[in-house]
Amino acid sequence: MNVLDWWYGAIGLSIPAAILFTLAMTHVTIVAVTVYLHRCSAHRAVDLHPALQVFFRAWLWLTTGMVTKEWTAIHRKHHATCETDDDPHSPQISGLGEILFKGTEYYRAANTPETLAKYGKGTPDDWLERNVFSRFSTTGVVLMLLLDIVLFGTVGIVVWAVQMMWIPFFGAGVINGVGHYLGYRNYECPDAARNIVPWGLLIGGEELHNNHHTYPNSARFSTKPWEIDVGWMYIKLFAMLGLAKPLYTGPVATRVAGKSHIDMDTAWAAVNDRARIMARYAETVVKPLAEVEIGRSDAAARRMVRRARNVLCRAERIIRDRDRRDIDAITASSAVLKTIYEKRLELTELWNRRNGEELLHGFGKWCSEAEATGIKALRDFVVYLRSYSVPMRA
Repeated sequence: MNVLDWWYGAIGLSIPAAILFTLAMTHVTIVAVTVYLHRCSAHRAVDLHPALQVFFRAWLWLTTGMVTKEWTAIHRKHHATCETDDDPHSPQISGLGEILFKGTEYYRAANTPETLAKYGKGTPDDWLERNVFSRFSTTGVVLMLLLDIVLFGTVGIVVWAVQMMWIPFFGAGVINGVGHYLGYRNYECPDAARNIVPWGLLIGGEELHNNHHTYPNSARFSTKPWEIDVGWMYIKLFAMLGLAKPLYTGPVATRVAGKSHIDMDTAWAAVNDRARIMARYAETVVKPLAEVEIGRSDAAARRMVRRARNVLCRAERIIRDRDRRDIDAITASSAVLKTIYEKRLELTELWNRRNGEELLHGFGKWCSEAEATGIKALRDFVVYLRSYSVPMRA
């Protein structure tokens, strides 16, 4: 092989071909992260065939150097301590710029023996993990660099560099940063997670971060008809090939048309589907009543009441001082908005009850009191809530 052969590599790639090859390689890495590391290892939402797990572990060893136990433990800690000082990577605490551009540094700082011991249970501990993937975690990326250079020459260096930057930027930076700072929320989960865009194409469905934090043990991240989750598409493909089995895809609940009473099935189904119920409360109770109150207010109060559509539905855990001042001003200016805010807090409190009789009594009492307010939107919501039930077994 002469000098020119080394310059262009054993195969060589034109610029367009190099771009397509790099996108294909990074796409496989994204699939490995979202399907194997995230949904399978961290959340146990899907079972993967052992051979497929080994493939993903080997691929990640070559393209990222990430160790399954480390990634899993840090991600589990993120869910357990989200938006607190103990969160490994919260832009609400550390700032968006810090997480977006220094996400990998925060990942390394959180990678402590204490974190691994507490949150890393149940991750691979076989011969390959002990003697290859964990023991020589940086060897894989060096081998990938050498392979890229041999195959593609100097272009291979660029291909390798993009591979190495893809997950640190899009995974550790964009998802952990932007995903807790900018975007839309389908559900008021108890943290700041947001859906960046409704089409999870570039980062394998991880863009649907609010959905994931609402249903963290679901193998499917899309919850609306217009949302796309590429990771879920791969899981369905693997399932067709006998390589995967989704374990959980959403709340265990159904609705029965015409059901007009609260029973134990109603209570348990509502607890399971609490995120969707609270989203409906925001959409059908808070927002329309806020619009009515806006029409009755002067210009100054109108601006404040517009805020009601957001702050009156915000999870208590992420309410800031400004939000609290707005809530106090809004509820003081409108008896109707004060009532629906208080009823929302009472409904939220019910989710924490685990005693069946207390839960049943609590739902019955809440529905009776909501109807007694005389507020039509609340009465209509009670009809919706009473229709909940547990699905019948096939």
